[in-house]
Amino acid sequence: MIHRTGKRAMHKTKKYSVHIQLKEGEDDDSTIVDEDTEQVEDEEKLTTPIKSNEINVGEIMEGRAKFIPLRLKLEERKYLRLLEAALNVTEYTEKIDDVSSTGKAKRVVNQIKELCAILTGIVLGCDYKRGQELFADRSFEENEEFFQIIFEIGRRHKIMNPEKMRSAYGKLMYLLTDSMIPEVKEMLGFDCVIPIKTVYSFLKERHGLSVLHEDIVLLATMEIIPDGKTRSQIQAEIKRKERSIEQLSRKYQSKYLSADEIRHCLYSIGDNNAYLRANRDPCEKMIRYLEKFFDPKDGNDREFSLSIASGAEGHRLSHDHETQYIYVNQTLKLWREILNDMFKLWTLADQDMLSTSNPYRLAQTGQGLHRIQPCPAVSREMHRTLFKAQKKAGTWIGSSVIHLGDKNVPNALMFIDKYNQVTRILNPFCITIDRLDEMCKNDGVYRFIKKKFGNVELCRKTILADFFRFAFDGSGADNFYDAGSCIDGCSQIEKKPYFPVFLLASFSGFDGGGW
Repeated sequence: MIHRTGKRAMHKTKKYSVHIQLKEGEDDDSTIVDEDTEQVEDEEKLTTPIKSNEINVGEIMEGRAKFIPLRLKLEERKYLRLLEAALNVTEYTEKIDDVSSTGKAKRVVNQIKELCAILTGIVLGCDYKRGQELFADRSFEENEEFFQIIFEIGRRHKIMNPEKMRSAYGKLMYLLTDSMIPEVKEMLGFDCVIPIKTVYSFLKERHGLSVLHEDIVLLATMEIIPDGKTRSQIQAEIKRKERSIEQLSRKYQSKYLSADEIRHCLYSIGDNNAYLRANRDPCEKMIRYLEKFFDPKDGNDREFSLSIASGAEGHRLSHDHETQYIYVNQTLKLWREILNDMFKLWTLADQDMLSTSNPYRLAQTGQGLHRIQPCPAVSREMHRTLFKAQKKAGTWIGSSVIHLGDKNVPNALMFIDKYNQVTRILNPFCITIDRLDEMCKNDGVYRFIKKKFGNVELCRKTILADFFRFAFDGSGADNFYDAGSCIDGCSQIEKKPYFPVFLLASFSGFDGGGW
């Protein structure tokens, strides 16, 4: 437009509205939104605080990150395979834990040096150039850092993967425990132990703890659970998670901390969330099943009553229906609290076992020769956890003794192994009960269950009632004092009437080793 009137100075500006008003009869679907606009909107959603006035995300995430080990990198995984290979061929515990032998310190030093020599040979065999750089004209003492790193990798990997290194981890921890004995350390000439690398220590060292104080860190570390979701929903959640990871890594990268390292830390926290779902959530499921299928005030139905009597069917405890209901409920909730804090307890167990001021003694416990060692750090945390569970429960039935450093639980390693068993036992029951509806779509399976139990719901209730009676009856202990929150009575599952249902649900043993 050409201004010919000479009145340009009198023109008034008017703000342009970004909101497009739709005409009557027009549909929202007719508006076109380009991909860039959609991405901006998504990023705005990501930066929206998640109830920040109610919870302190940064404080919670920092507290968790202190006990979350860093995920292994590719190079570290190579060293892990070398360590496992060396531990699999050593007979450390058989040669060291012998009460009749003398000169233990010398034998320990010889065995540790033998393991180090095996590791040296394996490294040379796999990568000659790297081996030459590490070991040419150098003693074990001069390669202290290499052995510290490789032993730390094994400890870190086991915490994040409890089902791995089942026998090798015990050898490793006993070897490292012996290496901390002052006499042995002096003869050995080098230290085998360094602290486990955690997300917190890694970020703190690189001035990157502020990453954990962003609200979207919850999105960046969440686990994508596909159950009951469409493919498009799952893809949308994955994209949202990846965008939040990229946003955090771009925002907080610095000369001390690269974007890849931030991603690595976020993925490590995500691994912890996956661990909690696999290990803590079965306890949650069993609590829901208990509350759904059983009423503490209704014990008149003898077939589904939870009451047990000492001396009958192998039971060691005597509880009526209501008492047994409360006992099972409180035990499952205690396990849930313990498994929720398992990474913390595992870190404390590592500290207890590798403490220079915490010696052990060999003794017969009734289950063979074991190292009995006090567990002060684990004990303090367990008493806090027990107190928290008792406070929530209101009333507590049975023994509240925590067995640590005695004949029942000789040391921190046995404590960790004890609570790792909980998930292995609960999972097959949860999987079988969850799969019943799907299994009954097969006409033959449905007819079998209907003939044997009446219907699917009665089948579920039969399995649960039997489990709640026999798994929590104290039969795994020698006396009432020892009969605490242990899972007992599951070793006879092949004699149960519902065992064929477990097999149909792909049950392969509580340890996954086949049936």
